Amino acid sequence: MALRSLFYSLPLLVSLMSAAAATTSPIDHGPFPADLNGSNFTYPWPVKLYRLTSQGQALETAFMDVPPTEHPRQFGNVNGKKKTKTAVLLHGKNFCGATWRETAEQLSGNGYRVIVPDQVGFCKSSKPAGYQFSLQQLALNTRELLETLSVFQDGGDITVIGHSIGGMLAARYGLMYPSDTVGVVLVNPIGLEDWKALGVPYQSIDASYVTERASSYASIRGYEQATYYVGTWAPAYDAWVKMLVNIYQGSRGEAFARNQALVLDMVLTQPVVYELGLLKPRTLFVVGEKDNTAIGKQWSPAEVQAKLGHYDVLGKQAAAVIPNCTLAAFPELGHAPQIQDPGRFHKALLAWLK
Repeated sequence: MALRSLFYSLPLLVSLMSAAAATTSPIDHGPFPADLNGSNFTYPWPVKLYRLTSQGQALETAFMDVPPTEHPRQFGNVNGKKKTKTAVLLHGKNFCGATWRETAEQLSGNGYRVIVPDQVGFCKSSKPAGYQFSLQQLALNTRELLETLSVFQDGGDITVIGHSIGGMLAARYGLMYPSDTVGVVLVNPIGLEDWKALGVPYQSIDASYVTERASSYASIRGYEQATYYVGTWAPAYDAWVKMLVNIYQGSRGEAFARNQALVLDMVLTQPVVYELGLLKPRTLFVVGEKDNTAIGKQWSPAEVQAKLGHYDVLGKQAAAVIPNCTLAAFPELGHAPQIQDPGRFHKALLAWLK
């Protein structure tokens, strides 16, 4: 009789153990509310949450984990096991993981596992109060996510691809973790010049918060049209503007604006230009040369503004000091070549990867 009771209780026991494991796992597969951490934008693949503790706070990093749609691209053997290539896509300040959709599709179709996080303070991730933003902290958060996903198990390695602030972060990641980073792709990264040294006055975080809080469709589109797409506009770009506007005006809009003010301070005070020569991984530098992005340009004197954001010069200078670097320059494109001309961008990216 006791054996029969044990037999019938086993399924319940297994179910309870599975539920307990699910509640303690740092990876949450959902389901989640439509408005996740202040973003109601629909992502192209299922969103998962990585639950972490950082700076004494319980936080959530939203991410997509896109499997290869073709046979996984192999890279040698470790302990008799083939390694699958992994690409990590890092978004810029006015973007989210979802804006990497076409690039993720291209990489997945070429056999890569693609991991696309929203950094803490952005998009569908937590908007913490009192968080000290640094490129090192965001690189560490990313590293811990990848370790939790067992990316480095059995000798796995990654190619990290970053755009804009994500490019700064990709460079910092490559500097911090060179041993298993086989490639770094920098797409119009910022931080290629020291704005402070060039005369940009310091702007307080409080002043930046006021500007961030006032963000609207008109202000975001106007900035992106002039800088990202060099005066052109296509209807497809509207989706990314509206994605951002909905966060600024959404349920976590105030916290998002405060985080973005802190991020702006991070970018202004932490240029990576002085350390580019220390990058060890093989590097692809992609630059739309009509880009004129420069943090603080809008509040600088006219004579300072004239010196800033010349990507036709900055791209070549940066690529020249990075060891083992390939430069892919697009003279007619702006700050976001992967969106403005995805065909040419992906052709250059995939050729370099192969």
